[in-house]
Amino acid sequence: MPKIRRLLGGLLTVAAAALIVTALVVPDAIARTKAGAFLPGAFLRLPIEAILAAAVVLALPVRWRRPFAAVFGLGLAVLVVFKIANAGFRTVLGRKFDPVLDTPLLRDGYNALTETDGRTYANLAVAGAVVLMVVLVATLIMSAVRLAGVGTRHALPAKRVLAGLSAAWVALALSGLTLFPNAPVASDSAIKLAKSTVRQVPLTIRDERQFASAVRHDPYAAVPAKDLVSGLQGKDVIIGVVESLGHSSLTDPGMSAIVNPALDAANAKLGAAGFHSRTGWLTSSTYGGGSWLAHGSFQSGLWVTSQRRYDEMVSGDRLTLTRAFKQAGWQTAGMEPGNTKDWPEAGFYGYDKVFDSRNMGYKGPDFGWSRMPDQFVLDKFQREVNAKATKPLMAEITLTSSHEPWTHIPSMVPWDAIGDGKVFEPQVATAPPRSDLWSDPVKTQAAYARTLAYSVDSLTSWATEYGDKNTVLIMFGDHQPMSIITGRNASHDVPVSVIAKDPAVLDRIASWGWTDGLRPAANAPIWRMDQFRDKFFAAYGSAPGVALGPR
Repeated sequence: MPKIRRLLGGLLTVAAAALIVTALVVPDAIARTKAGAFLPGAFLRLPIEAILAAAVVLALPVRWRRPFAAVFGLGLAVLVVFKIANAGFRTVLGRKFDPVLDTPLLRDGYNALTETDGRTYANLAVAGAVVLMVVLVATLIMSAVRLAGVGTRHALPAKRVLAGLSAAWVALALSGLTLFPNAPVASDSAIKLAKSTVRQVPLTIRDERQFASAVRHDPYAAVPAKDLVSGLQGKDVIIGVVESLGHSSLTDPGMSAIVNPALDAANAKLGAAGFHSRTGWLTSSTYGGGSWLAHGSFQSGLWVTSQRRYDEMVSGDRLTLTRAFKQAGWQTAGMEPGNTKDWPEAGFYGYDKVFDSRNMGYKGPDFGWSRMPDQFVLDKFQREVNAKATKPLMAEITLTSSHEPWTHIPSMVPWDAIGDGKVFEPQVATAPPRSDLWSDPVKTQAAYARTLAYSVDSLTSWATEYGDKNTVLIMFGDHQPMSIITGRNASHDVPVSVIAKDPAVLDRIASWGWTDGLRPAANAPIWRMDQFRDKFFAAYGSAPGVALGPR
């Protein structure tokens, strides 16, 4: 029995050491082999933090060793939570988690999970995360305390092991051996992560102060709205936002083989109807999600990269594109099929009326996260807004069919057959579960690309069906899709097009250097998304030059 206890005790000690090492070296970014398996080299590393913590324990008076170990274990748990958050944010939004700005996005993630997989699944996921966090904290604290106790009882062997590990770490550091991308076997990643997080906080605070100043000082605040859009007098200006239409869809072979022919076909159809188009690039203020941040940047001329910035923007009176048109005498409307509740920001943007998922009268099936196909939204816009407009119209239409999970891919139906949307019911019968689709990156890319092709076809078909010489269509993508589609370190760029029959509309942007058609050239100009508003006012307005302040 004593032998069994010693064996079990030894196994527990080894497990405790392995858990602490794993917590220290596990990367905060998900990396896989081409076959889809996780790279094992991520865990075959020797962390300097464990060596330093062990040295501190052995140097402390005995009575302080366990309390120090408990604090160390708690710190490890916090570190792991940050790494998990970073991995999630890198995968979905293409950047690290910001503890100052990103907490509200956790709520948005819960809402998105609810809308995609149901409230029960979302609640179970939250409960599981809470339980996992509690278990993680308790296990890491107990592991650290156990190792401190072993070191105290076996001080001399512990010092010898510590000396050997220290020598091994130095040798590995000098050799530069690496088994995982950007992660040497002689690891100090936990220290670097802690340092970068601490350094980021004051930088974030400084940037937020600069943003607050930009919100308060709009260079166009004193300019009469009619002078900002006078070049579009009598035109109906329609902004069509294509969810997740990004740079990768036009350049990655797995997607461009579907998207580029769709853009070419749409361009040919527009040309046959008398439309012309020019296209450039915008760098989105977000990636993988947070569409409202991109909408805010595009409309307000502010670099809206976080929920805090968005809240600050909508609480002020920054002039948006829509509100400029409204103040200049246009009728304004918003088509927001993804909204499921009241939208207080409608007043900030300047919409006379907003249609959302509750008042569009849709009776058809859901298409994944998207509650209705884009063609229905455009048909509703045509019947209830465009056809009934009593003066020039300015509208933004958000197209959601290309929103993840890309399992439900609509197809076009005759415009006069749309009705209340029940005609779309047969189209959802063969939609695969998300788990089946997302297990195959190639199939996921293809499904995403097909939803983009549908969205572009819907919008341009509406233009050819109902547009006239006074129609000006601005089509842009809000952001790139998540990294499951683009891969890591993808560009944040998205295409943006201006489409019109009247050649004078495109003549005004000739100096922009954009590419003819719906596919921007690789060397077409790239602007940050917040620059669009001011360039638009400069191109289509009659106001004198305005000195721009900080962003």
